[in-house]
Amino acid sequence: MNKNVVTNGVAAAITLAGWYLQQPILLSVGLFALSGALTNWLAVHMLFEKVPLLYGSGVIPARFEQFKAGIYQLVMTQFFSSSNIERFLADKQQSHSRAFDFEPVIAQTDLSPAFDSLVKVVEQSSFGGMLGLFGGSAAILPLKEPFIGKLKSALVEVSQTDEFNQLVLAQLDQPEQLESMRAQVDTIVQQRLNELTPGLVKDIIQQMIRQHLGWLVVWGGVFGGAIGLLAAFVQ
Repeated sequence: MNKNVVTNGVAAAITLAGWYLQQPILLSVGLFALSGALTNWLAVHMLFEKVPLLYGSGVIPARFEQFKAGIYQLVMTQFFSSSNIERFLADKQQSHSRAFDFEPVIAQTDLSPAFDSLVKVVEQSSFGGMLGLFGGSAAILPLKEPFIGKLKSALVEVSQTDEFNQLVLAQLDQPEQLESMRAQVDTIVQQRLNELTPGLVKDIIQQMIRQHLGWLVVWGGVFGGAIGLLAAFVQ
């Protein structure tokens, strides 16, 4: 349901009914409600769209660069500041909780080179000659998938131990690592912001707030009608 259309439609219907029925009170309520709803709808519309001859309209697309700078400052100073990163790592160290979950990364990692290296080690060892009697390295190829599965399970277990977690946190807690991490985040944020266009920024903000700004039109109509009712009795 479009709040703008419904509110303005109801206000217009009341206005027409008051005029047609020659009811001054109803006409006053309708006119004031319609003026409140229309002006609030225009105000909401002017945030996103340029209206000819109306200075200040289209403020969001017009202030595109300022919005980008504001988003950057918010992300980098409020979320990824050096102090916030240090506090996050310190809290993780004190609570002995895992800072990162490596299991999804390990699951997607191709460990075939590890198996290939194992095969080369066996071939170059004293077992290489014996292996040749049984068909060479092709004889142990069926072991590839079980080996990789076991290796991934072992790596996941290691990554979940407190000792490994503390080593990771201690490494990340180094000043140069913190600065490197923040620099990488800065680069990612800058690259994403550079991909934004005025139209995309407008769409993002519209999706977030247009639904709620619609209530400005509704309440503009309600309070406008109430003022119109009061004005009719005062006259």
